[in-house]
Amino acid sequence: MKSFTDLKAWQKAHNLTLDIYKLTNDFPSTEQFGLSNQMRRAAVSACSNLAEGFGRSTAKDTNHFYIMSSGSLYELKSQALLAKDLTYVSNTEFVSLADKLNQTHKLVNGLLRHHKNSATNP
Repeated sequence: MKSFTDLKAWQKAHNLTLDIYKLTNDFPSTEQFGLSNQMRRAAVSACSNLAEGFGRSTAKDTNHFYIMSSGSLYELKSQALLAKDLTYVSNTEFVSLADKLNQTHKLVNGLLRHHKNSATNP
């Protein structure tokens, strides 16, 4: 792989981030600096940490950023539940979002497993 953009996990996280931006556009204006902002920041963080981890030179550093990406996805899952419970998103939108989050998380976890194995079996 030549670039972080070749990572399937980054591609999914990038598309998820675009979806979050579109979805939060419809949130109430009172959430502009609240939940909407938090969801956008968590999505951007998940995507950005994958890119940063890809660029690191040691497996330990790479894993650190992939773990941070995973944490941001967990944060986003919690925020998506809150958005659903506040009826900012419909059940259909939530199910779609939760599916995309789970797919992305599986790919990030796969990267973590791969890099942990690489670190212990050079």
